Amino acid sequence: MSTKNIVLFGETGAGKSSVVNLMAGEEVAETSPDMQRSTLTWKKYPIAFGGYNYNVFDTIGLEEPQLGIDEYLEAIVNARNLITKLDNEGGIDLLLFCVRAGRVSATLQNNYRLFYEWLCEKKVPILLVLTGLEREQNMEDWWTRNKDTFAKYGISVHGHACITAANKLDGRHQQLYQLSRQLVRNLVKEFTHESLGGGFKGGNGWIKRFMGKLRELFSGPSMGKKDMVTVLTKRCGMPPEAAVRLAKEVRKDLRR
Repeated sequence: MSTKNIVLFGETGAGKSSVVNLMAGEEVAETSPDMQRSTLTWKKYPIAFGGYNYNVFDTIGLEEPQLGIDEYLEAIVNARNLITKLDNEGGIDLLLFCVRAGRVSATLQNNYRLFYEWLCEKKVPILLVLTGLEREQNMEDWWTRNKDTFAKYGISVHGHACITAANKLDGRHQQLYQLSRQLVRNLVKEFTHESLGGGFKGGNGWIKRFMGKLRELFSGPSMGKKDMVTVLTKRCGMPPEAAVRLAKEVRKDLRR
């Protein structure tokens, strides 16, 4: 039976490592709050449950405005490198978007667009894992109250789980933790082993397709640098600094 590849992404502090441990049923990922952002890359965690095997890739998400422009672009490059790596390992079967329940922001939207729209071209199932809900009487109530806000930001997912990834709590909280494990595992199984189709592979033509999309956006005869920046920030969700740099490179390419 094939091992399914899951890419887990989201901002620092969203509880990604805790979600890995939740799924695994044991402490396989370090969750220290003092862990520093030492490298913009990923960590691979082989886990198994329900008779199935998974490789979970915990990635570094976008952290605007904490990240500088160079780090922002490097995060994009590293995310793309992961997809390239997985091309030879069965592709990507599932995206898990880890979000700490709270304010929905443009940064969340940027992360969603980077992984789901830009890099995976909307061809991979994406699930929203909402953490930090141990204080809710009914964890699902949070989604009922806030789902319209996600829709407002254009964040559309195939499924969601309202959970707590905080272990070592007692009483009712431990019951919620066990419930959370089952919710996440059921969703993962549903959208990997119970779904049709293989993993997404970007392939060698990904960069060409991406640049082709940019050319289509910028093909108008009166399209100036300022207009390009507007397209990148409004339609692609890029921070202004990254949009300015990319617009400059695209203009050079269009002159060739």
